[in-house]
Amino acid sequence: MSQHMQTLKQLEENSRGSLIDVLNITFVEATEDRLVLRMPVEPKTHQPAGILHGGASVVLAETAASTATAMNIDLDKKVPVGLEINANHVRSKRDGVVTATATPLHRGRSTMIWEIKINDENDQLVCVSRCTMAVLDR
Repeated sequence: MSQHMQTLKQLEENSRGSLIDVLNITFVEATEDRLVLRMPVEPKTHQPAGILHGGASVVLAETAASTATAMNIDLDKKVPVGLEINANHVRSKRDGVVTATATPLHRGRSTMIWEIKINDENDQLVCVSRCTMAVLDR
């Protein structure tokens, strides 16, 4: 277990002024084995057609993977950085809220791989993503 588990409040405080804050992403649950985030679907997360922008979903997914990795490492010695991400957008969304749930596929010393499922309020899959994180020395 990481000695540096952060509380949800600390995670939100650390994201002030960042893209996470701009997109109104909130932290719902954070453990070593599961991370849950929420993001409103609103005009600033839309693409020109008025639906959720795929890039906003990818930001949500990588935020989940990055934070989940951080929950599993000693942040005084290591830093998580995105190495690769893919996303399949399977359903459009015009408004409401989406919830991202990240679970580990692989947790190694130098890389971690996370599966992120983004669902709507009815638990319908909107996007599924896989993100590989590098764990670098500070």
